[in-house]
Amino acid sequence: MTGSQHYNLPDDDIIQPDMKISVVIPVCNEADNVGPLALEIQAALRSSAPFEIIFVDDGSTDTTLQAIEAMRATQVPEIRILRHAQRCGQSSAVHTGVREARAEWIVTLDGDGQNDPADIPALLAALSAHQKEAGDLKLIMGNRTTRKDTWLRRVSSRVANSVRRRLLHDGTPDTGCGIKLFHRATFLELPRFNHMHRFLPALFQRAGSQVLSVPVHHRARTRGISKYGVRNRLFVGITDLFGVMWLIRRKPARVEVTER
Repeated sequence: MTGSQHYNLPDDDIIQPDMKISVVIPVCNEADNVGPLALEIQAALRSSAPFEIIFVDDGSTDTTLQAIEAMRATQVPEIRILRHAQRCGQSSAVHTGVREARAEWIVTLDGDGQNDPADIPALLAALSAHQKEAGDLKLIMGNRTTRKDTWLRRVSSRVANSVRRRLLHDGTPDTGCGIKLFHRATFLELPRFNHMHRFLPALFQRAGSQVLSVPVHHRARTRGISKYGVRNRLFVGITDLFGVMWLIRRKPARVEVTER
């Protein structure tokens, strides 16, 4: 796709049983990062074939789209490309990718290269190890034990995570980590809103699912410019937090239905 084309969402019934994993990556103006990231994901998932890598270009104004297309044509045929005609935000981009994904389980990564694709097998191993014990496990979160960010981002993230844990009781140390593994169908049933990707543990728990956190690596950004700061992360998140608290309080009772 080129220019200002947009993607029309397909029907939900597109799961391919032989597809083991779909990796969804929202990107906006990450031309220098998408190629190296695709190669790392391909290397990490060689033993998990077949897999797919879905880049969702969220209205980039640089050469991100062309860089992804070139990588698909030359080195990573597993790439699929979806494009928003205009910038819609990270949560919308993730939702677009998940809706189009062909696998039952989804991995998400940030497009800035700070998440390490080499951690994906650890998430898959954790899922396999816990599925027999916890049949309701539907979300595995990465936990960045050592952050490679500026002091301001580390402090704002620490404050946000502390407040979320205290108010939402989601038991998750790092809800802002971009690398996650989750069940596609469960995700698509969650209530949608802007910035929902920051509250997935609480939303999955609201849906009756178990959540697990796994330590992962975190890398410094070496290319491109961050899209987030205190204003559009910490302060906006406070408003969203109260919305999620309202959703949890208004959770409908689970009703058992039998046909006679």
